[in-house]
Amino acid sequence: MIPSTTARPAAAVSRGVRLGYGVGSFCTATFGAIPGLLLLFYMTNFLAVPAWLAGVVVFAPKAWDLIINPLVGQWSDRTVSRWGPRRPWLLAGAAVLPIGFALTFAGPPLKGMPAALYVGVFFLIAATGYALYEVPYKAMPAEMTDDYHERTSLLQWRMIFIALAVALAGILAPAIAARSIDGYRQMGIIFAAVLLVSMLATFFGTARAPLTGSSEPEVNLRAQLAAARASRPFMWLLGLSSAQTLAAGVMLAGAPYFATYTLGDHSATSTLFAALVGPMLITMPLWVWIARKMDKRGAMLLAGSLFLTGALLSALTPAFGVLYAHLTVVIVGVGYAGLQLLQFSMLADVIAHDSATSGKRRGGVFTGLWTAVESAVSAFGALIVGAVLAAGGFLSSDPEHPVAQPESALTAVIVAQAIIPAIIVLIGILMTRKYDLTADRLAQATPAQVTPPGAPV
Repeated sequence: MIPSTTARPAAAVSRGVRLGYGVGSFCTATFGAIPGLLLLFYMTNFLAVPAWLAGVVVFAPKAWDLIINPLVGQWSDRTVSRWGPRRPWLLAGAAVLPIGFALTFAGPPLKGMPAALYVGVFFLIAATGYALYEVPYKAMPAEMTDDYHERTSLLQWRMIFIALAVALAGILAPAIAARSIDGYRQMGIIFAAVLLVSMLATFFGTARAPLTGSSEPEVNLRAQLAAARASRPFMWLLGLSSAQTLAAGVMLAGAPYFATYTLGDHSATSTLFAALVGPMLITMPLWVWIARKMDKRGAMLLAGSLFLTGALLSALTPAFGVLYAHLTVVIVGVGYAGLQLLQFSMLADVIAHDSATSGKRRGGVFTGLWTAVESAVSAFGALIVGAVLAAGGFLSSDPEHPVAQPESALTAVIVAQAIIPAIIVLIGILMTRKYDLTADRLAQATPAQVTPPGAPV
């Protein structure tokens, strides 16, 4: 690659760059939402894959992220090019992810174990392409601006695109897939095109993004991983974010079952998603304001509490009906909007804090670890749902051989959709109380504060 120029001084992030960066979230949100929402159901109800095995298939390729993501982070930290350290990797992801995604939902003429193996292979390829794109993508905000609150404002744009993408994926994808293999195949092709356009738009849209600071990349991956482990703010943020992501992953994987077997209407998957993402579209400015007034930790505690309340209330859906279920999801959506915005804003703070205290460029490895864990725990949500359904006696099937579910399976759907996410997000709330990287602490960061590798976190 052609050597890069030296980093530019701190500059305001232009509207064009904000737009160019934000549109990349169509990729991240689409790939997070559609497999999380439909892949488990696609296998259990269309390919006759047992629920426990389908859960393993969704999770296993994401476990690969624990290996590939830190490596991609290291590679992007050490990349020298005329396009900067991150942007070449956006193109690499664009060459792999859309193809893998389309083939995952191609609807092979297979059932049971062979179908599970087919889906697993192409989902692994898609996950690899996603890592090539997502890791450097998430590292970019910390290098665009060195202002604590500007990062939240920048990421507000990202969250708007996430809300739009989740709405598009969560509402249209189930409608396109409908109840047929051909529908799933068509959906895979359409959204593969959406992924490709989004990834290319971000590559070109961030061409003029400012690059703040002049930190050097760490010499090797082992040193970078040790630095990540030694960063107390990073480890606490990773833990609380993992709890929040897992709770959302469980709820997402359970949604089609909740719509089909609790509400009695599979098409309600789309309206439930509309109830979830609607608040994301209108509450982002409110969450930015709350974060300034309460600091980010206080705002995250509030957001987590709203998520918890909505999840617990949704357990009463069998008694109160369809409208009630959608209202509880709106409450979850308001909290989820805040959690999503604040997680990534705080991650950018952690990367900036590490750069200030170490003088090294290690954002790629931080985001590599973050994205690996995020992907794994999100997919683990499907594994949990599959295990709960299997324990409840859920019967897998295909459209030609429909089955009636036992009462225990219907109870398992409620447990998976409401009770388990509430318990997990409560753990995240408790962990949030331990996070202490405030604006004042970040402003006072100096190289003398860096924690030696191997120190307890």
